[in-house]
Amino acid sequence: MSRIVGIDLGTSTSEIACIVDGAPKVIPNTQGKLITPSVVHIREDGDVLVGEEAAEYLFTRPECTFIEVKRLTGSGEVLCAHGKEYDPEDIQAILLRYLVGCAETYLKEKIDRAVITVPAYFTDVQRRATARAGELAGLSVERIINEPTAAALDYGLVNRKECKNVLIYDLGGGTLDVTVLELFEGVLDVKASRGNNHLGGKDFDEIIMRNLTDTAGDERATMRLKKAAEDCKIALSVQEVYNVSLPFLSTDRNGKPVSLEKNITRAKFEEWIGETVASTKEPMMTALADSGLSAADLSIVLLVGGSTRIPCVKKLVEESLSATAHSLIDPDLTVVRGAAIQAGILDGVFTSADLVITDVCPYTLGIEVLHESFFEDKLLFDPIIPRNTTIPVDKSKLYFPVETYQTAVDIKAYQGDSSNLEDNEYLGEVKLTGIPPSFRGKKEPIEVTFSYDVNGILQVKACVVSTGRQVSAEISTTGVKPKPQLDLTKWEKAEGAKRFRPAIRKAEKMIADELDEGGDLEILVKQIKEALLLNKVEYTDKLRNKLLELMDILK
Repeated sequence: MSRIVGIDLGTSTSEIACIVDGAPKVIPNTQGKLITPSVVHIREDGDVLVGEEAAEYLFTRPECTFIEVKRLTGSGEVLCAHGKEYDPEDIQAILLRYLVGCAETYLKEKIDRAVITVPAYFTDVQRRATARAGELAGLSVERIINEPTAAALDYGLVNRKECKNVLIYDLGGGTLDVTVLELFEGVLDVKASRGNNHLGGKDFDEIIMRNLTDTAGDERATMRLKKAAEDCKIALSVQEVYNVSLPFLSTDRNGKPVSLEKNITRAKFEEWIGETVASTKEPMMTALADSGLSAADLSIVLLVGGSTRIPCVKKLVEESLSATAHSLIDPDLTVVRGAAIQAGILDGVFTSADLVITDVCPYTLGIEVLHESFFEDKLLFDPIIPRNTTIPVDKSKLYFPVETYQTAVDIKAYQGDSSNLEDNEYLGEVKLTGIPPSFRGKKEPIEVTFSYDVNGILQVKACVVSTGRQVSAEISTTGVKPKPQLDLTKWEKAEGAKRFRPAIRKAEKMIADELDEGGDLEILVKQIKEALLLNKVEYTDKLRNKLLELMDILK
Protein backbone atom coordinates (compact mmCIF):
# COMPACT_ATOMS: atom_id res chain seq x y z
CA MET A 1 0.00 0.00 0.00
CA SER A 2 1.12 3.55 -0.73
CA ARG A 3 1.53 6.22 1.86
CA ILE A 4 -1.58 8.33 2.50
CA VAL A 5 -1.64 11.96 1.37
CA GLY A 6 -3.84 14.78 2.59
CA ILE A 7 -5.83 16.86 0.09
CA ASP A 8 -7.67 20.14 0.63
CA LEU A 9 -10.18 20.18 -2.24
CA GLY A 10 -11.24 23.81 -2.09
CA THR A 11 -13.70 26.10 -3.87
CA SER A 12 -11.04 28.56 -5.02
CA THR A 13 -7.80 26.67 -4.53
CA SER A 14 -6.64 23.13 -3.73
CA GLU A 15 -3.49 21.71 -2.14
CA ILE A 16 -1.86 18.36 -1.38
CA ALA A 17 0.51 17.42 1.46
CA CYS A 18 2.08 14.45 3.21
CA ILE A 19 4.21 13.73 6.26
CA VAL A 20 7.94 14.09 5.67
CA ASP A 21 10.39 13.59 8.57
CA GLY A 22 7.56 13.69 11.11
CA ALA A 23 6.05 16.99 9.93
CA PRO A 24 3.45 17.99 7.31
CA LYS A 25 4.95 19.01 3.98
CA VAL A 26 2.88 20.85 1.35
CA ILE A 27 3.82 19.55 -2.10
CA PRO A 28 4.41 21.99 -4.98
CA ASN A 29 2.48 21.69 -8.25
CA THR A 30 3.98 21.55 -11.74
CA GLN A 31 4.64 25.30 -11.59
CA GLY A 32 6.48 24.93 -8.29
CA LYS A 33 3.67 26.59 -6.34
CA LEU A 34 2.03 25.25 -3.18
CA ILE A 35 -1.45 26.53 -4.07
CA THR A 36 -3.32 25.39 -7.18
CA PRO A 37 -6.38 27.28 -8.47
CA SER A 38 -9.40 24.94 -8.55
CA VAL A 39 -9.88 25.47 -12.27
CA VAL A 40 -10.25 22.81 -14.99
CA HIS A 41 -10.23 23.43 -18.75
CA ILE A 42 -11.32 20.70 -21.16
CA ARG A 43 -10.01 20.84 -24.71
CA GLU A 44 -11.96 19.68 -27.74
CA ASP A 45 -9.80 16.54 -28.03
CA GLY A 46 -10.60 15.63 -24.41
CA ASP A 47 -7.24 16.66 -22.97
CA VAL A 48 -7.43 18.69 -19.76
CA LEU A 49 -5.56 21.56 -18.15
CA VAL A 50 -5.62 22.27 -14.42
CA GLY A 51 -4.77 25.26 -12.23
CA GLU A 52 -3.12 28.38 -13.60
CA GLU A 53 -2.87 26.93 -17.13
CA ALA A 54 -6.62 26.27 -17.10
CA ALA A 55 -7.38 29.71 -15.62
CA GLU A 56 -5.88 31.36 -18.72
CA TYR A 57 -8.88 30.07 -20.70
CA LEU A 58 -11.47 31.69 -18.39
CA PHE A 59 -11.53 34.76 -20.63
CA THR A 60 -11.26 33.09 -24.03
CA ARG A 61 -13.11 29.74 -23.58
CA PRO A 62 -15.30 30.14 -20.47
CA GLU A 63 -17.87 27.65 -21.81
CA CYS A 64 -15.46 24.73 -21.33
CA THR A 65 -13.52 26.06 -18.32
CA PHE A 66 -14.89 25.19 -14.89
CA ILE A 67 -14.43 27.06 -11.60
CA GLU A 68 -15.99 26.82 -8.12
CA VAL A 69 -17.23 23.29 -8.86
CA LYS A 70 -17.10 22.46 -5.15
CA ARG A 71 -20.30 24.47 -4.73
CA LEU A 72 -22.04 21.97 -7.02
CA THR A 73 -20.84 18.89 -5.10
CA GLY A 74 -23.62 16.34 -4.84
CA SER A 75 -26.11 18.57 -6.66
CA GLY A 76 -26.63 16.27 -9.63
CA GLU A 77 -26.14 19.28 -11.89
CA VAL A 78 -24.81 18.49 -15.36
CA LEU A 79 -21.82 20.38 -16.77
CA CYS A 80 -21.08 20.41 -20.50
CA ALA A 81 -17.98 20.87 -22.63
CA HIS A 82 -17.78 20.24 -26.37
CA GLY A 83 -21.10 18.39 -26.33
CA LYS A 84 -20.05 15.98 -23.59
CA GLU A 85 -21.70 15.90 -20.15
CA TYR A 86 -19.83 15.83 -16.85
CA ASP A 87 -20.93 15.50 -13.24
CA PRO A 88 -19.32 17.93 -10.77
CA GLU A 89 -17.52 14.89 -9.33
CA ASP A 90 -15.99 14.19 -12.75
CA ILE A 91 -14.42 17.65 -12.78
CA GLN A 92 -13.23 17.32 -9.19
CA ALA A 93 -11.69 13.94 -10.08
CA ILE A 94 -9.62 15.66 -12.80
CA LEU A 95 -8.34 18.14 -10.19
CA LEU A 96 -7.57 15.33 -7.75
CA ARG A 97 -5.66 13.35 -10.37
CA TYR A 98 -3.54 16.41 -11.12
CA LEU A 99 -2.68 16.93 -7.44
CA VAL A 100 -1.84 13.25 -6.97
CA GLY A 101 0.34 13.39 -10.09
CA CYS A 102 2.27 16.31 -8.57
CA ALA A 103 2.77 14.28 -5.37
CA GLU A 104 3.94 11.21 -7.28
CA THR A 105 6.49 13.30 -9.18
CA TYR A 106 7.72 14.98 -6.00
CA LEU A 107 7.86 11.81 -3.88
CA LYS A 108 8.92 9.54 -6.74
CA GLU A 109 6.39 6.89 -5.72
CA LYS A 110 2.87 5.71 -6.56
CA ILE A 111 0.04 7.34 -4.57
CA ASP A 112 -3.42 5.78 -4.42
CA ARG A 113 -4.66 6.58 -0.88
CA ALA A 114 -5.85 9.93 0.46
CA VAL A 115 -7.56 11.88 3.21
CA ILE A 116 -9.80 14.55 1.68
CA THR A 117 -11.17 17.55 3.56
CA VAL A 118 -14.73 18.87 3.35
CA PRO A 119 -16.57 21.72 5.10
CA ALA A 120 -17.83 20.62 8.51
CA TYR A 121 -21.33 21.56 7.38
CA PHE A 122 -21.24 19.40 4.24
CA THR A 123 -24.29 17.16 4.05
CA ASP A 124 -24.30 13.38 3.80
CA VAL A 125 -24.97 13.76 0.06
CA GLN A 126 -22.00 16.07 -0.42
CA ARG A 127 -19.65 13.85 1.60
CA ARG A 128 -20.55 10.83 -0.52
CA ALA A 129 -20.05 12.84 -3.69
CA THR A 130 -16.58 13.90 -2.49
CA ALA A 131 -15.66 10.29 -1.78
CA ARG A 132 -16.94 9.36 -5.24
CA ALA A 133 -14.74 12.05 -6.83
CA GLY A 134 -11.78 10.47 -5.07
CA GLU A 135 -12.70 7.02 -6.34
CA LEU A 136 -13.07 8.37 -9.91
CA ALA A 137 -9.54 9.75 -9.52
CA GLY A 138 -8.29 6.24 -8.70
CA LEU A 139 -7.92 6.91 -4.98
CA SER A 140 -8.90 4.89 -1.95
CA VAL A 141 -10.42 7.61 0.23
CA GLU A 142 -9.30 6.55 3.70
CA ARG A 143 -11.01 9.37 5.55
CA ILE A 144 -13.24 12.37 4.92
CA ILE A 145 -12.23 14.99 7.50
CA ASN A 146 -13.87 18.31 8.35
CA GLU A 147 -11.82 21.35 7.34
CA PRO A 148 -11.82 23.12 10.72
CA THR A 149 -10.94 19.84 12.40
CA ALA A 150 -7.98 19.55 10.03
CA ALA A 151 -6.94 23.10 10.95
CA ALA A 152 -7.20 22.14 14.63
CA LEU A 153 -4.91 19.16 13.98
CA ASP A 154 -2.31 21.50 12.47
CA TYR A 155 -2.53 23.74 15.52
CA GLY A 156 -2.76 20.85 17.96
CA LEU A 157 0.33 19.03 16.72
CA VAL A 158 2.50 21.97 17.75
CA ASN A 159 0.51 22.87 20.86
CA ARG A 160 -0.54 19.40 22.02
CA LYS A 161 0.69 19.85 25.59
CA GLU A 162 -1.63 22.80 26.14
CA CYS A 163 -5.14 22.77 27.59
CA LYS A 164 -7.40 25.20 25.76
CA ASN A 165 -10.93 25.85 24.57
CA VAL A 166 -10.61 26.85 20.92
CA LEU A 167 -13.04 28.41 18.45
CA ILE A 168 -12.07 28.06 14.78
CA TYR A 169 -13.74 30.46 12.35
CA ASP A 170 -13.11 29.12 8.83
CA LEU A 171 -14.25 31.36 5.98
CA GLY A 172 -12.92 30.19 2.62
CA GLY A 173 -13.78 30.89 -0.98
CA GLY A 174 -17.13 29.14 -0.92
CA THR A 175 -18.05 27.95 2.55
CA LEU A 176 -18.19 29.00 6.21
CA ASP A 177 -17.47 26.66 9.13
CA VAL A 178 -17.33 27.44 12.82
CA THR A 179 -16.04 24.73 15.15
CA VAL A 180 -15.58 24.80 18.92
CA LEU A 181 -13.22 22.24 20.46
CA GLU A 182 -11.25 21.46 23.57
CA LEU A 183 -7.53 20.72 23.36
CA PHE A 184 -5.98 18.92 26.31
CA GLU A 185 -2.79 16.85 26.47
CA GLY A 186 -2.86 15.88 22.80
CA VAL A 187 -6.62 15.22 22.68
CA LEU A 188 -8.69 17.28 20.23
CA ASP A 189 -12.29 16.98 21.37
CA VAL A 190 -14.69 18.70 18.94
CA LYS A 191 -17.71 20.04 20.83
CA ALA A 192 -19.83 21.65 18.10
CA SER A 193 -19.86 22.77 14.47
CA ARG A 194 -22.13 25.09 12.50
CA GLY A 195 -21.79 26.75 9.14
CA ASN A 196 -23.09 27.67 5.71
CA ASN A 197 -22.14 25.75 2.57
CA HIS A 198 -22.96 28.70 0.32
CA LEU A 199 -21.19 31.63 1.93
CA GLY A 200 -17.60 32.62 1.25
CA GLY A 201 -15.23 34.92 -0.57
CA LYS A 202 -16.89 34.20 -3.92
CA ASP A 203 -20.06 35.83 -2.59
CA PHE A 204 -18.07 38.97 -1.80
CA ASP A 205 -16.79 38.91 -5.40
CA GLU A 206 -20.36 38.74 -6.70
CA ILE A 207 -21.43 41.65 -4.51
CA ILE A 208 -18.61 43.77 -5.95
CA MET A 209 -19.62 42.71 -9.48
CA ARG A 210 -23.26 43.70 -8.92
CA ASN A 211 -22.18 47.13 -7.70
CA LEU A 212 -19.83 47.75 -10.63
CA THR A 213 -21.87 46.88 -13.72
CA ASP A 214 -24.18 44.34 -15.34
CA THR A 215 -22.55 41.97 -17.84
CA ALA A 216 -25.40 39.45 -18.04
CA GLY A 217 -25.38 37.59 -21.34
CA ASP A 218 -21.73 38.30 -22.08
CA GLU A 219 -19.81 35.37 -20.63
CA ARG A 220 -16.33 36.69 -21.47
CA ALA A 221 -17.07 40.11 -19.99
CA THR A 222 -18.47 38.43 -16.87
CA MET A 223 -15.27 36.44 -16.39
CA ARG A 224 -13.15 39.60 -16.75
CA LEU A 225 -15.39 41.40 -14.26
CA LYS A 226 -15.20 38.45 -11.86
CA LYS A 227 -11.39 38.48 -11.93
CA ALA A 228 -11.34 42.24 -11.38
CA ALA A 229 -13.74 41.89 -8.44
CA GLU A 230 -11.53 39.23 -6.83
CA ASP A 231 -8.43 41.42 -7.33
CA CYS A 232 -10.30 44.35 -5.78
CA LYS A 233 -11.33 42.29 -2.73
CA ILE A 234 -7.79 41.04 -2.15
CA ALA A 235 -6.25 44.50 -2.60
CA LEU A 236 -8.69 46.18 -0.20
CA SER A 237 -7.66 43.76 2.52
CA VAL A 238 -4.31 45.57 2.68
CA GLN A 239 -4.98 49.01 1.17
CA GLU A 240 -7.65 51.69 1.43
CA VAL A 241 -8.41 52.34 -2.27
CA TYR A 242 -8.33 50.19 -5.41
CA ASN A 243 -8.81 51.23 -9.02
CA VAL A 244 -10.87 48.85 -11.14
CA SER A 245 -9.81 49.36 -14.77
CA LEU A 246 -11.40 47.25 -17.53
CA PRO A 247 -10.93 48.79 -20.97
CA PHE A 248 -13.22 47.54 -23.74
CA LEU A 249 -15.16 45.37 -21.30
CA SER A 250 -18.21 45.01 -23.55
CA THR A 251 -20.21 46.79 -26.24
CA ASP A 252 -23.38 48.87 -26.08
CA ARG A 253 -26.52 48.47 -28.21
CA ASN A 254 -24.84 50.29 -31.06
CA GLY A 255 -21.80 48.04 -30.97
CA LYS A 256 -19.56 50.70 -29.47
CA PRO A 257 -16.96 49.56 -26.89
CA VAL A 258 -17.75 50.16 -23.23
CA SER A 259 -14.99 50.43 -20.61
CA LEU A 260 -15.12 50.42 -16.82
CA GLU A 261 -12.96 52.68 -14.68
CA LYS A 262 -13.81 53.11 -11.00
CA ASN A 263 -12.10 53.73 -7.66
CA ILE A 264 -13.41 51.56 -4.81
CA THR A 265 -12.61 52.42 -1.19
CA ARG A 266 -12.33 49.86 1.58
CA ALA A 267 -15.16 51.66 3.41
CA LYS A 268 -17.47 51.28 0.38
CA PHE A 269 -16.49 47.61 -0.05
CA GLU A 270 -17.21 46.90 3.62
CA GLU A 271 -20.55 48.68 3.29
CA TRP A 272 -21.45 46.44 0.34
CA ILE A 273 -20.57 43.18 2.10
CA GLY A 274 -21.63 44.26 5.60
CA GLU A 275 -24.86 42.29 5.79
CA THR A 276 -23.27 39.14 4.37
CA VAL A 277 -20.40 39.32 6.87
CA ALA A 278 -22.89 39.97 9.69
CA SER A 279 -24.80 36.81 8.74
CA THR A 280 -21.79 34.73 9.86
CA LYS A 281 -22.41 35.76 13.48
CA GLU A 282 -25.44 33.48 13.90
CA PRO A 283 -23.66 30.16 13.14
CA MET A 284 -20.71 31.33 15.23
CA MET A 285 -22.84 32.02 18.29
CA THR A 286 -24.93 28.87 17.75
CA ALA A 287 -21.80 26.70 17.63
CA LEU A 288 -20.61 28.32 20.84
CA ALA A 289 -23.98 27.76 22.53
CA ASP A 290 -24.14 24.14 21.32
CA SER A 291 -20.70 23.51 22.79
CA GLY A 292 -21.91 24.48 26.25
CA LEU A 293 -19.26 27.19 26.48
CA SER A 294 -19.45 30.96 26.66
CA ALA A 295 -17.20 33.46 24.87
CA ALA A 296 -15.44 34.02 28.21
CA ASP A 297 -14.53 30.32 28.32
CA LEU A 298 -12.54 30.50 25.07
CA SER A 299 -8.77 30.42 25.37
CA ILE A 300 -8.06 31.30 21.75
CA VAL A 301 -9.94 32.19 18.56
CA LEU A 302 -8.30 31.04 15.32
CA LEU A 303 -9.02 32.42 11.85
CA VAL A 304 -8.74 30.00 8.94
CA GLY A 305 -9.43 30.51 5.22
CA GLY A 306 -8.33 33.26 2.87
CA SER A 307 -11.48 35.36 3.39
CA THR A 308 -10.54 35.97 7.03
CA ARG A 309 -7.87 38.35 5.72
CA ILE A 310 -10.66 40.89 5.09
CA PRO A 311 -10.39 43.36 8.02
CA CYS A 312 -14.13 43.68 8.69
CA VAL A 313 -14.44 39.89 8.94
CA LYS A 314 -11.83 39.76 11.68
CA LYS A 315 -13.49 42.76 13.35
CA LEU A 316 -16.89 41.01 13.41
CA VAL A 317 -15.41 37.90 15.01
CA GLU A 318 -13.57 39.90 17.65
CA GLU A 319 -16.56 42.11 18.51
CA SER A 320 -18.95 39.15 18.66
CA LEU A 321 -16.72 37.16 21.01
CA SER A 322 -15.04 40.05 22.86
CA ALA A 323 -11.73 38.36 22.12
CA THR A 324 -8.67 38.81 19.95
CA ALA A 325 -8.71 36.59 16.84
CA HIS A 326 -5.41 35.10 15.71
CA SER A 327 -4.07 33.79 12.40
CA LEU A 328 -1.29 31.84 14.09
CA ILE A 329 -1.08 29.48 11.14
CA ASP A 330 -1.15 30.19 7.40
CA PRO A 331 -4.89 30.43 6.69
CA ASP A 332 -4.49 29.03 3.17
CA LEU A 333 -2.35 25.97 4.01
CA THR A 334 -3.39 24.97 7.51
CA VAL A 335 -6.24 22.73 6.33
CA VAL A 336 -4.09 20.67 3.94
CA ARG A 337 -1.38 20.31 6.61
CA GLY A 338 -4.05 19.04 9.00
CA ALA A 339 -5.23 16.58 6.36
CA ALA A 340 -1.66 15.31 6.07
CA ILE A 341 -1.50 14.90 9.86
CA GLN A 342 -4.72 12.86 9.77
CA ALA A 343 -3.11 10.77 7.00
CA GLY A 344 -0.07 10.35 9.27
CA ILE A 345 -2.29 9.13 12.10
CA LEU A 346 -3.87 6.53 9.80
CA ASP A 347 -0.42 5.54 8.50
CA GLY A 348 0.91 5.07 12.05
CA VAL A 349 3.40 7.95 11.81
CA PHE A 350 1.63 9.51 14.78
CA THR A 351 0.21 7.43 17.64
CA SER A 352 -2.39 8.02 20.32
CA ALA A 353 0.47 9.26 22.48
CA ASP A 354 0.88 12.13 20.01
CA LEU A 355 -2.69 13.05 19.03
CA VAL A 356 -6.20 11.77 19.63
CA ILE A 357 -9.12 13.35 17.80
CA THR A 358 -12.88 13.22 18.21
CA ASP A 359 -15.33 14.86 15.83
CA VAL A 360 -19.07 15.46 15.75
CA CYS A 361 -22.07 14.97 13.49
CA PRO A 362 -22.90 18.53 12.34
CA TYR A 363 -26.58 17.83 11.53
CA THR A 364 -29.47 16.25 13.38
CA LEU A 365 -30.37 12.95 11.68
CA GLY A 366 -33.75 11.27 11.94
CA ILE A 367 -36.71 9.76 10.12
CA GLU A 368 -40.17 10.62 8.85
CA VAL A 369 -42.94 9.74 11.31
CA LEU A 370 -46.71 10.19 11.27
CA HIS A 371 -48.14 12.14 14.20
CA GLU A 372 -51.78 11.15 14.73
CA SER A 373 -54.10 13.54 16.55
CA PHE A 374 -57.81 14.29 16.88
CA PHE A 375 -57.55 17.32 14.58
CA GLU A 376 -55.21 16.09 11.82
CA ASP A 377 -52.48 13.60 10.98
CA LYS A 378 -49.17 15.22 10.12
CA LEU A 379 -45.77 14.01 8.89
CA LEU A 380 -43.01 15.13 11.25
CA PHE A 381 -39.23 14.77 11.57
CA ASP A 382 -38.21 12.65 14.55
CA PRO A 383 -34.52 12.99 15.56
CA ILE A 384 -32.40 9.91 16.23
CA ILE A 385 -28.88 11.41 16.30
CA PRO A 386 -28.86 15.00 17.64
CA ARG A 387 -26.50 17.46 15.97
CA ASN A 388 -23.01 17.75 17.47
CA THR A 389 -23.06 14.18 18.78
CA THR A 390 -19.52 12.76 19.00
CA ILE A 391 -18.77 10.31 16.20
CA PRO A 392 -18.61 7.47 15.39
CA VAL A 393 -22.00 6.84 16.94
CA ASP A 394 -24.84 4.28 16.88
CA LYS A 395 -28.27 5.30 18.18
CA SER A 396 -31.54 3.37 18.15
CA LYS A 397 -35.22 4.15 18.72
CA LEU A 398 -38.40 2.06 18.70
CA TYR A 399 -41.26 2.81 16.31
CA PHE A 400 -44.55 1.17 15.38
CA PRO A 401 -46.32 0.65 12.03
CA VAL A 402 -49.19 3.02 11.33
CA GLU A 403 -51.70 0.41 10.16
CA THR A 404 -52.96 -2.53 12.22
CA TYR A 405 -52.15 -5.22 9.61
CA GLN A 406 -49.15 -3.53 8.06
CA THR A 407 -46.41 -5.96 6.90
CA ALA A 408 -43.90 -3.52 5.35
CA VAL A 409 -42.60 -0.07 6.17
CA ASP A 410 -40.41 2.51 4.41
CA ILE A 411 -37.78 4.09 6.67
CA LYS A 412 -37.14 7.56 5.20
CA ALA A 413 -34.03 9.33 6.50
CA TYR A 414 -33.67 13.12 6.75
CA GLN A 415 -31.19 15.59 8.16
CA GLY A 416 -31.94 19.03 9.55
CA ASP A 417 -33.06 20.79 12.69
CA SER A 418 -36.76 21.44 12.13
CA SER A 419 -39.69 19.37 13.41
CA ASN A 420 -41.42 20.22 10.11
CA LEU A 421 -40.42 17.46 7.73
CA GLU A 422 -40.41 19.66 4.61
CA ASP A 423 -37.81 22.02 6.11
CA ASN A 424 -35.22 19.23 6.31
CA GLU A 425 -33.19 17.46 3.63
CA TYR A 426 -34.29 14.05 2.40
CA LEU A 427 -31.38 11.59 2.28
CA GLY A 428 -32.91 8.33 1.13
CA GLU A 429 -34.81 5.33 2.42
CA VAL A 430 -34.74 1.60 3.11
CA LYS A 431 -37.71 -0.79 3.00
CA LEU A 432 -38.36 -3.34 5.74
CA THR A 433 -40.68 -6.21 4.80
CA GLY A 434 -41.83 -9.35 6.57
CA ILE A 435 -43.39 -7.58 9.55
CA PRO A 436 -45.83 -9.99 11.26
CA PRO A 437 -49.38 -8.59 10.90
CA SER A 438 -50.64 -7.37 14.24
CA PHE A 439 -53.99 -8.41 15.73
CA ARG A 440 -56.34 -6.84 18.27
CA GLY A 441 -54.59 -3.49 17.96
CA LYS A 442 -51.20 -4.71 19.18
CA LYS A 443 -48.68 -3.28 16.71
CA GLU A 444 -45.27 -4.84 16.10
CA PRO A 445 -42.31 -2.74 17.41
CA ILE A 446 -39.55 -1.87 14.93
CA GLU A 447 -36.10 -0.80 16.05
CA VAL A 448 -34.40 1.78 13.80
CA THR A 449 -30.63 2.23 14.23
CA PHE A 450 -28.59 5.05 12.73
CA SER A 451 -24.83 4.56 12.46
CA TYR A 452 -22.76 7.64 11.60
CA ASP A 453 -19.10 6.94 10.91
CA VAL A 454 -15.88 8.97 11.11
CA ASN A 455 -16.28 9.98 7.45
CA GLY A 456 -19.67 11.48 8.21
CA ILE A 457 -21.56 8.84 6.20
CA LEU A 458 -24.83 7.36 7.43
CA GLN A 459 -25.95 3.74 7.61
CA VAL A 460 -29.53 2.83 8.52
CA LYS A 461 -30.75 -0.47 9.97
CA ALA A 462 -34.36 -1.44 10.68
CA CYS A 463 -35.23 -4.56 12.65
CA VAL A 464 -38.48 -6.31 13.61
CA VAL A 465 -37.94 -6.80 17.35
CA SER A 466 -39.98 -10.00 17.72
CA THR A 467 -38.45 -11.94 14.79
CA GLY A 468 -35.03 -10.34 14.32
CA ARG A 469 -35.74 -9.78 10.62
CA GLN A 470 -33.76 -6.74 9.49
CA VAL A 471 -32.63 -4.63 6.59
CA SER A 472 -29.44 -2.59 6.62
CA ALA A 473 -27.87 -0.31 4.02
CA GLU A 474 -25.91 2.85 3.56
CA ILE A 475 -28.53 5.38 2.57
CA SER A 476 -28.48 5.76 -1.21
CA THR A 477 -28.33 9.42 -2.15
CA THR A 478 -27.90 9.08 -5.90
CA GLY A 479 -29.64 11.98 -7.59
CA VAL A 480 -30.68 13.58 -4.29
CA LYS A 481 -29.93 17.28 -4.30
CA PRO A 482 -28.89 19.04 -1.09
CA LYS A 483 -31.51 21.43 0.23
CA PRO A 484 -30.26 24.87 -0.87
CA GLN A 485 -29.25 27.20 1.92
CA LEU A 486 -30.92 30.60 1.60
CA ASP A 487 -28.90 33.76 1.04
CA LEU A 488 -30.51 35.92 3.72
CA THR A 489 -28.78 39.03 2.37
CA LYS A 490 -31.26 38.97 -0.54
CA TRP A 491 -34.41 39.10 1.58
CA GLU A 492 -35.25 42.69 0.56
CA LYS A 493 -35.64 41.54 -3.05
CA ALA A 494 -38.29 38.99 -2.06
CA GLU A 495 -41.90 39.62 -3.01
CA GLY A 496 -43.70 41.60 -0.29
CA ALA A 497 -40.50 42.40 1.61
CA LYS A 498 -41.26 46.14 1.69
CA ARG A 499 -44.14 45.56 4.12
CA PHE A 500 -41.84 43.87 6.63
CA ARG A 501 -38.81 46.15 6.29
CA PRO A 502 -39.73 48.62 9.10
CA ALA A 503 -40.19 45.86 11.70
CA ILE A 504 -36.99 44.10 10.64
CA ARG A 505 -34.90 47.29 10.67
CA LYS A 506 -36.26 48.28 14.08
CA ALA A 507 -35.47 44.81 15.46
CA GLU A 508 -31.96 44.91 13.98
CA LYS A 509 -31.35 48.25 15.70
CA MET A 510 -32.47 46.79 19.04
CA ILE A 511 -30.11 43.84 18.45
CA ALA A 512 -27.25 46.24 17.69
CA ASP A 513 -28.10 48.17 20.87
CA GLU A 514 -27.77 44.89 22.81
CA LEU A 515 -31.44 44.82 23.88
CA ASP A 516 -31.90 41.28 22.57
CA GLU A 517 -31.49 39.27 25.76
CA GLY A 518 -31.51 35.58 24.96
CA GLY A 519 -31.20 36.16 21.21
CA ASP A 520 -34.93 35.70 20.51
CA LEU A 521 -35.15 38.83 18.35
CA GLU A 522 -32.26 37.68 16.18
CA ILE A 523 -33.89 34.26 15.71
CA LEU A 524 -37.23 35.80 14.71
CA VAL A 525 -35.59 38.19 12.25
CA LYS A 526 -33.79 35.28 10.61
CA GLN A 527 -37.02 33.26 10.41
CA ILE A 528 -38.89 36.17 8.80
CA LYS A 529 -36.18 36.64 6.16
CA GLU A 530 -36.24 32.89 5.40
CA ALA A 531 -40.05 32.91 5.13
CA LEU A 532 -39.95 35.89 2.76
CA LEU A 533 -37.43 34.17 0.51
CA LEU A 534 -39.60 31.01 0.52
CA ASN A 535 -42.75 33.11 -0.14
CA LYS A 536 -44.53 31.77 2.95
CA VAL A 537 -46.78 34.82 3.31
CA GLU A 538 -49.15 33.61 6.04
CA TYR A 539 -46.26 32.24 8.14
CA THR A 540 -44.35 35.51 7.70
CA ASP A 541 -47.29 37.53 9.06
CA LYS A 542 -47.44 35.33 12.17
CA LEU A 543 -43.71 35.76 12.74
CA ARG A 544 -43.94 39.54 12.35
CA ASN A 545 -46.69 39.69 14.98
CA LYS A 546 -44.46 37.70 17.36
CA LEU A 547 -41.59 40.05 16.57
CA LEU A 548 -43.66 43.18 17.30
CA GLU A 549 -44.90 41.69 20.58
CA LEU A 550 -41.36 40.86 21.68
CA MET A 551 -40.06 44.32 20.74
CA ASP A 552 -42.81 45.93 22.87
CA ILE A 553 -41.74 43.77 25.82
CA LEU A 554 -38.04 44.62 25.39
CA LYS A 555 -38.56 48.40 25.09
